Amino acid sequence: MSHNPIPRPFSLRGPLRGHARVPGDKSISHRALILAAMAVGDSRIEGLLESEDVIATVAALWSMGAQVGQDSNGNWAVSGVGVGGLLQPETALDMGNSGTSARLLMGLVASHAITATFIGDPSLSRRPMNRVIEPLSKMGAEFSVTPGGRLPLMVHGRVPAVPIEYRLPVPSAQVKSAVLLAALNTPGVTRVIEPERTRDHSERMLKAFGADIAIEEAGSERIISVTGEAELRPQNLSIPGDPSSAAFPIVAALLVPGSDILVQHVGINETRTGLFEVLKEMGADIVFENEREVGGEPVADIRARHSVLKGVDVPPEIAPRMIDEFPILFVAAALAEGETKTSGLGELRVKESDRLATMASGLKQFGVQLDEREDGLTITGSGGEKIKGESAMPEIRTSLDHRIAMSFAVAGLASEGGVLIDDISPIATSFPSFPPMLADLGAIAP
Repeated sequence: MSHNPIPRPFSLRGPLRGHARVPGDKSISHRALILAAMAVGDSRIEGLLESEDVIATVAALWSMGAQVGQDSNGNWAVSGVGVGGLLQPETALDMGNSGTSARLLMGLVASHAITATFIGDPSLSRRPMNRVIEPLSKMGAEFSVTPGGRLPLMVHGRVPAVPIEYRLPVPSAQVKSAVLLAALNTPGVTRVIEPERTRDHSERMLKAFGADIAIEEAGSERIISVTGEAELRPQNLSIPGDPSSAAFPIVAALLVPGSDILVQHVGINETRTGLFEVLKEMGADIVFENEREVGGEPVADIRARHSVLKGVDVPPEIAPRMIDEFPILFVAAALAEGETKTSGLGELRVKESDRLATMASGLKQFGVQLDEREDGLTITGSGGEKIKGESAMPEIRTSLDHRIAMSFAVAGLASEGGVLIDDISPIATSFPSFPPMLADLGAIAP
C-alpha cells in the first residue's frame, strides 16, 4: 500500500442528503473467495469488495492454485482447487494490512500439505497472531514465528490434521473461522465452542457451499461442528453492503443538522447490528426499509436522519457484534448529550492501531472531554453543539488505520472548521469510494 503524507481536508458543504451505496461486506467477501477456492468447479461472486484487503486474499489464493478473475460485467469468477488441493506457493503470501486475510488463510493452510510464509505491512506486522496459532497448533500445524507471535511467520501444514474441540478464550470470529477452515481438510469432527456469539458469516457460507456443519445452542454458548473431509460445491453469490462501512455515512447523517440519507443494500445480520442498536438507544432516527434476504444473508436499505443523541452505558457483551464500529461510535458520543461509557474493549488495543488511544488522542484535539481506561472510553458529549478543535482545522494522526481515518473524517463534518487527515490512503483497505461518496452526499472531501 502506498501512503500519502500530505494532510487531506474533510469539511461540510451542506446537509448530507441523497442515496449511497457502500462496498460489499469485507468479512463476507473474504469468506466467499476462500470457500469458492475450496470448491470443485466454477463459482461466481457479484458485489465483491474490491479493496486492498480483499485483493490480498485474491492474490494468495491465486498463488496456491485457484483461478480468480473478473468477467466483463465486473463480477468475480473463481475456479476452485477443491479441499486438499492447495498448491505450494512459490513466494511469500503478502497480507498487506489485512488481519482477516492472514488469520483465515493461516487456518486454510494449516491442514494442507504445504508450507506458506505470511508477511504484511508495518501495521499488520505489529498485530499478534497467537490466538490463531494456539488452536491450529493443537491440530498439528507447525509455526515458525517472529517474537511476540507476529508476522512474518511460516505455517507448515499437517496432513492429516487432528480434529479438536476448542473453546474460544475470548470471542473472535476470525479465530473461530480459522479453525473451521482448517477442519474442512481434517478427518473427523472439529468443534468450536464460543462463549459469546460472534459474527456467523463463516457458518452461513459453509452451509451454502455444502459443508457438513452443525450448530448447537447450549445456554449462552454456541457449539459449531464441522465434519471433514469436506466436498464443497461451487456457488453463485451476491455480497451485501458492509454494515461496518455503512456506519460512517449513517453516523455522519445523524450528527449533521438537516441530513437525510438512504444507504442501500446493507447487510443486517444480527451479529453485525450492535452499533445500530446502540445508536437507536441513544435516540437515533434509523429505519430499516425494504428488508429482504440475499444469498442467505438479511439485507435492508437504511435511512438515517439528523438526531439529537443522548449518552448511554454500552454493555460490554455487545462488543463482539460491533467491535469494528467503536471508533465511529466514539464520534457519535462526542456530540451526544451527557456521558457515554464503554468497557470490555481491550481488543481495540491490538487492531490496526491502538484504537482506544488513537481515538482518545484525536478527540481531545477537538476539545472533547473523555476518560481513557485500559478497556474503554468514557466520553462527555457536546450536547449537539459542533465540536471545536484546538486549531481552526485540527490535523489528526491516524496510525495508518482506515477506520480511524474515516471516523475523524466524520468528526470533521460535525466540527466548526473541519479536519485534516494525515493520510487517507489506508481507507482503500476497506472503503475505496469513501471520499467521493461523502462529496456526493454534501461534504467537501479530497
